[in-house]
Amino acid sequence: MSPEQALAARTGRETVYLPSNRLGLFLALRHWCTPGQRLLMSPISADEILFLVLAAGLIPVIAPISVLDGNIEMARVLLGTVDAVLTTNLYGLPDEVSAMAGLVVIEDVAHAAETSIDGRPLGTFGVAGVFSLSKHAGAGSGGVLAVESAADRRALEHERDLLLQPGALRRDLLGVATSTGRHLALRLDMARPAMRLARTLGFEEPRDGYRIALRPGDLRAVLAEAPGLPALDAWIRADLHDYRSSRGAVARWYQSRRLARLPKDRAARLAGVARLAELPTVAGGVLDHVDQPLFRVPLLVAERDAAVAALARRGVPTGYLYDPPYDDYAEHFVEPSPDRETARWWARHVLPVDPMYAERALPIVESLQPAPPPPGDRLLRRAA
Repeated sequence: MSPEQALAARTGRETVYLPSNRLGLFLALRHWCTPGQRLLMSPISADEILFLVLAAGLIPVIAPISVLDGNIEMARVLLGTVDAVLTTNLYGLPDEVSAMAGLVVIEDVAHAAETSIDGRPLGTFGVAGVFSLSKHAGAGSGGVLAVESAADRRALEHERDLLLQPGALRRDLLGVATSTGRHLALRLDMARPAMRLARTLGFEEPRDGYRIALRPGDLRAVLAEAPGLPALDAWIRADLHDYRSSRGAVARWYQSRRLARLPKDRAARLAGVARLAELPTVAGGVLDHVDQPLFRVPLLVAERDAAVAALARRGVPTGYLYDPPYDDYAEHFVEPSPDRETARWWARHVLPVDPMYAERALPIVESLQPAPPPPGDRLLRRAA
C-alpha cells in the first residue's frame, strides 16, 4: 500500500503524495489563503514553517501558548483578528481544533500522525492535514496532504507538479541508506558515533543555537519577491535540500515499509509514553493523552541544555527544539504574541524524549529537576 493510500485509509480523505511535509504546507497555505491575510500560528515550531508562511505572502500572527502543551491557547486568542490558523500539534499533543470553528484551519500533523481526538484522527478537522513520513515513520523524506474533496486534490496535484524538481535514483538511494543507518545505530546503541559521523560529513546544517541563522538583511531583500516558494528557498530547504525533488520507486517503497511499521511499534510507544508520564517533570498536557502514541514526550526541566548533552552521551539524540520562539527569532517579520514570556519559558525548558527509547533515557531524566515556575505562576496541571 502506498503512503497516500495508507493515509487515505486512516483519514477517509482524498490524499496527495509529496516529497516532503513542508511542500505540502506551502501548497495548503497558497490554496486556502490569500496573500496579505493574517495567519495565527504557534511561536514554537520548526524554522522552515515560518519561512513557508512568509513565502505564501501571509502575515504570521504569533499566538499565546499554553504551559500545558506548548500549543496555541485558544482562550486567549482574538479570533476576529485572524483569517486562518496553522496548528502545530507539538510532539503529538493535539491543538484545540474544536475552538477554531469558523476559521480556515490547516493542520500540521508532522508530529501527530497517530494522534486522535475521541477516535477521530488529527488531519481530518481542518480543510487540510499535512503529514510527514520522516517523523513517526522515520522514512527520512516524504509527506502526504489530506483534503476533503477530489476537486481540491486535483488542483493541489497540479500545483505540486508545477513546483516539483527532478529527482535522482542516486539521491533516493543515499536517503534510504542514511535513514536505515540511523535506525540501526539507535537500535544497536551506536547513536553517539553516528552523530559524530554526521557532523564530520557535513550532514548537519550550521545553526545559531537551536535555530537556522536568520540572515535578516537577505530575508528582507527576497521578501520583495514573495509570494512564491523559490524566493525563500535558501531558508526553507534547511536540513532537507531536496524537499521539492520528486521521489522515485525506491524511496516510495521505503516510505511505505516504514509507514507499515507504525502499528507494530504502537504498543512500545504507548508504554514509553506511560513510563515518561510518571515523571514529575512531564508537561501537564501529556497526562490528558497517555492513551496516544506520541511522537515525543515533553518534559519541562531546569537545566535543559545540560540534559540534552547528558542524553547525547548516553546515545539518545534529542532534536525538535525550537528555541527561541518565533517572535524573538524573527521579531521584525511577525506580529508578536501578546504573551511572549510563556513561550520563552517553554522553549528554554522543554526536553522532548522519544518514548521508543524511554528506558535508555530514564537514568538521565529521572534525576532532572523541574523547571522553575512559568511566568505569572500559571498552572502546570489542569484542574481535576
